[in-house]
This record gives sequence, structure tokens and C-alpha cells, in this order.
Amino acid sequence: MSEFLSDVKTLRENARKNIKKGPVTDAYGADLPKVIDVLNQSLATELVCVLRYTQHHFAAKGLNSESVAAEFLVHAKEEQAHAELLAARITQLGGDADFGPDSLSKRAHSEYETAESLTEMIKENLIAERIAVSSYTEAIVWLGDGDPTTRRMLEGILAVEEEHADDMANLLASEK
Repeated sequence: MSEFLSDVKTLRENARKNIKKGPVTDAYGADLPKVIDVLNQSLATELVCVLRYTQHHFAAKGLNSESVAAEFLVHAKEEQAHAELLAARITQLGGDADFGPDSLSKRAHSEYETAESLTEMIKENLIAERIAVSSYTEAIVWLGDGDPTTRRMLEGILAVEEEHADDMANLLASEK
């Protein structure tokens, strides 16, 4: 059986060093500045999704619009919750969560697209969800074991994004 990584004395000494870094210790195995950058890109993506889903919620018109608009609003709220998780993690890691509206669309992976018809709204949201699924999957693989807390958070967000993509795909199938 292998010995524990650090003896108690070393653990205690290391905990006292760089105390202002909060949860980021010598054991942190990821590229911290890059993690914060990736999380800020994800934050921007989620915020753009909140705005798009909210706009679609209010703009939805037509025979099936009431239930679809309600689904858009549910997704907007879930995307807002993702944004809050990401901002909290960025702050926890010692970074600054970037909510700057001037750079939001430049940092976001998805686009803010309005649409005239319900079908086009659903398509735009499905495209954005597919982008989010790909983006989060790549980030999770990239993180590996370097930051298990962030990885688990992203895995939880990914699961919801996959549900959103499935919801949009099912709505799109019912529109035909």
C-alpha cells in the first residue's frame, strides 16, 4: 500500500502558506488562469442563452406558442442558475466573474439570435444547446483530474444542457 501523499505536518504547513488563495492549494492541478478564462467564456455563453430564451419567451406567437414560450422561460431560468454557479466558482478560484455587457457576445460560444417564427426560435435554441454540449464536453475532458470540483460542476451543467437540446429537438419534431 502506498503512503499518503503528505504527512500531517506538511499538510498543515502547506495550508498556512498562501492562505489568501482560499481553496486553491499546492494540490490544485489545473492551469488556474486558463480555467478562469474558460469559466468566464462559459458564463458569457450562459448569459447570452438567458437573454435569447427570455426574448423568445416574450416573442413566441402562434397556435403552440403558449407551451413553447413556457418551456423557453424554464430554460432561461436554468441558464441563469448555470451562470450563477459559474460566477461563484470563478470567484471561489480567486478570479473576477466578467458580466461586462460590451464583451459578452464576443466571449460567448453561442450567439444571440432572434427569430420570427416559433420553429426558427426552436432551431436557434437547439443550435445554441448543441454548441453548449460540445463546449462543456471539451472543457470537462480538458480539465480531467486537474480541478475535480469545477469538472463536477461542469458535468452537472452539461447534463442540463443535454436535456435542453433534447427538449428543443422534440419540440422541433412536433412542429413538422
